[in-house]
Amino acid sequence: MSLDLSTPVLVVDDYQTMVRILRNLLKQIGFNDVDDASDGQAALEKLRAKKYGLVISDWNMAPMTGYELLQQVRSDAELSSLPFIMVTAEAKTENVVAAKKAGVNNYIVKPFNAETLRTKISAVFSG
Repeated sequence: MSLDLSTPVLVVDDYQTMVRILRNLLKQIGFNDVDDASDGQAALEKLRAKKYGLVISDWNMAPMTGYELLQQVRSDAELSSLPFIMVTAEAKTENVVAAKKAGVNNYIVKPFNAETLRTKISAVFSG
């Protein structure tokens, strides 16, 4: 699977400033089709309504966390192979391990820049 910049991306974060930052970084990389959702539940509704090529989700959200969203995506036959990158401010080893066990494709610790994001996305699509 190669990196296709026309692929729709869903950014999931309850913090609008972070959504804006991610949108701008994705635009710098070359992605133009970027949607957003403010929590895991809203993201699931969008994922079931439109075919996305990548999800970039924050970990800490309510009522449904990014980790719970990842578990839902992986257990859904229609969505289970969807590339999923988790973003968090906490670099706790147990979180990284839990996300990997749940099937996350990559993990980004805040703060990060466009180059880090590009590298993480490229790793998902080249692996």
